[in-house]
Amino acid sequence: MKIAITTVQIPYITGGAEFLAANLKKALIEEGHEAEIVTMPFIDQPGPFLENHIVASRLMDINNSWGGHVDLCIGLKFPAYFMPHDNKVVWALHQHRQAYELFDTEYSPLKDDEEGRYFRSIVKNADNRYLPEAKRIYTIAQNVSNRMQRFNGISSIPLYHPCPDMDSFFAGDYEDYILMPSRINMTKRQKLAIEALALTKSKIKLYIVGHAENPILLSEIQDLISKNHLTDRVKIMDFIPQEEKIELYSKAKAVLFIPKDEDYGYITLEAMAAARPVITCKDSGGPLEFQLDRKTGLICEPEPKSIAEAIDEIAGSDNLAKEMGTMGRKHLDEMEISWKKVVRELTRP
Repeated sequence: MKIAITTVQIPYITGGAEFLAANLKKALIEEGHEAEIVTMPFIDQPGPFLENHIVASRLMDINNSWGGHVDLCIGLKFPAYFMPHDNKVVWALHQHRQAYELFDTEYSPLKDDEEGRYFRSIVKNADNRYLPEAKRIYTIAQNVSNRMQRFNGISSIPLYHPCPDMDSFFAGDYEDYILMPSRINMTKRQKLAIEALALTKSKIKLYIVGHAENPILLSEIQDLISKNHLTDRVKIMDFIPQEEKIELYSKAKAVLFIPKDEDYGYITLEAMAAARPVITCKDSGGPLEFQLDRKTGLICEPEPKSIAEAIDEIAGSDNLAKEMGTMGRKHLDEMEISWKKVVRELTRP
């Protein structure tokens, strides 16, 4: 089949969504299909931009192209998953979260005022009207499906996929650091991690690996490190090559992943593939679909003291880290997450 994958591109930002689209295209081609990624630019802010992008997506009928008729459309992200096609499935990475579960929080520019409620209604009405055009609706995780059901009354099917290079991760010797690999932004909660580290009794280090989307937030994090006298225990790294990241996973005592209501979270799968325990929070969303508390890692309250206690518990025992990490790797293998399964499900009649 000739397949179009529709998604958005926020200029100058590359992350999990872009990796997913690229890997989906690769998997489709490996299964004998012709596949292409069709992107539209998207500026993630309220006002006319938001409304105009929805209208723009509806004007992009992609049933045909210069290469001939497009047999199947797979929609990934808002508002690109609104693009019209006669044979479409949606595999939603997430909806426009700022209009839903993040509405009127510190994580969203949409507030509970006249303007915020107006643009929130535009997003919700568009989802309610155009998502059901798809013959089937999937999401990348149960957490995303739960939100879609709660806010829109729309049923969907969770469909898990592997993290990039999942087979390349390996377990090495333990070194004295906790790894926190994630883009630096508000929802990933690096500041909460620093506050927790300041309360630990152990002297284990924290390696934060990820690009800062907002220089102001990075400055606040650096000030917090200084204020708590943690400059010798916290190391912040920007973008690093994949090989170096895999090496960091292999030597970490544990992986700290404490986002606010994550959609899916490659980091959880990467840690499990490297046989590393995961410390996460009860409100972290996606990671909770894979983690077994006190078996593959520790699930904490989203507050500094609880996270600090979890860090200290794992920091104090290589045996505990190994036991949980080994169980995490076993649990991941048992789930049999593969691109072949994803392609088979998305392309079925």
